[in-house]
Amino acid sequence: MFSDPSPGPAPGFDPAALQAAVDFALAHETPWPRDLRAHIEAGYFEAPPDNAILGRTAPRGAPNGLVLRQGRLAARWGDTWQVDMTFSVAKSYLAMLAGLAVGDGLIPDLDAPVRRLVDDGGFEGAQNAGITWRHLLQNTSEWEGELFGKSDLIDRGRNLVVEGRGQKGLPRPLQPPGAYWEYNDVRVNRLSLALLRVFGRPLPEVFAERIMRPIGASDDWRWEGYETSWVEIGGRLVQSVSGGGHWGGGVFIHAEDQARIGQLCLQDGVWEGRRLLPEGWVAACRTPCALNPHYGLLWWLNTGRTRWPAASEGSFCFSGAGGNITWVDPESGVVAVLRWVDPTQLNGFMERVGQALR
Repeated sequence: MFSDPSPGPAPGFDPAALQAAVDFALAHETPWPRDLRAHIEAGYFEAPPDNAILGRTAPRGAPNGLVLRQGRLAARWGDTWQVDMTFSVAKSYLAMLAGLAVGDGLIPDLDAPVRRLVDDGGFEGAQNAGITWRHLLQNTSEWEGELFGKSDLIDRGRNLVVEGRGQKGLPRPLQPPGAYWEYNDVRVNRLSLALLRVFGRPLPEVFAERIMRPIGASDDWRWEGYETSWVEIGGRLVQSVSGGGHWGGGVFIHAEDQARIGQLCLQDGVWEGRRLLPEGWVAACRTPCALNPHYGLLWWLNTGRTRWPAASEGSFCFSGAGGNITWVDPESGVVAVLRWVDPTQLNGFMERVGQALR
């Protein structure tokens, strides 16, 4: 895939204008401190005792990133080989694993109740029995319960616009599955466990075998869960991985590998002529949820250009707290990875990249 640019102008960009976009990203570092564990323990996501960390964390590094166009490297800044936590970017990777399960026939119908395939007690009762795979993938499941020591109530009422400043964890009355959109890490972790059940093997193994190795990614990344998330699968203990780093764990990865994943999705799940994601799965992930037009299947969308006005409507992002973003713009052929940028400034970066295109 992508190679370093040959001498001369960056491919498809005005070099000076593209450098202005890079300078903008560097000038807008995330306000998060380097000590991520202390940040979480200080109550950024929620107050004690709900903020108890269950998985590994790591201090973050300095801002870095890169820009590709049509698979060619156009810009790079900072240490793009720096392995860092990515928080909710992991959710978008779970969507890719769900696509593999669909393509393999392990999940024949996204709109069928999960309990038909997963019989572990997590999808019983009046509230949970009707939850489908699509509900989990769209964050509309309204799943109720406790998983790995964390209750779904912790993230009820969560508002990403005021993350770190607003109140959540309120006993909001639950709606029927599919009737309410809410960003809830416990429910995403319940999806991860359900996918582990249907694959019957650790999800990082599947991701490495089916996605990362075929696209030429490094072995530097890892995907972890919690000290409490070990379950028995086929007679062995396996760690169910988390869909973020909210309580530790999640995907630890560098920008170089993230760019390859973004390029795969730009190419509709095909890499060097080999289809890795099922045909139609990228389109499914980019289809807006009826309850949130900016959300597909665990991918963030730009429907109506109302989330990022400077980007094309077809743009989508894998986004993690603290300013970890993979931006894919099929219209221009751009893939950009930004690590530790102030997320409120993402549209400004997109605007400058757009101005640099030629």
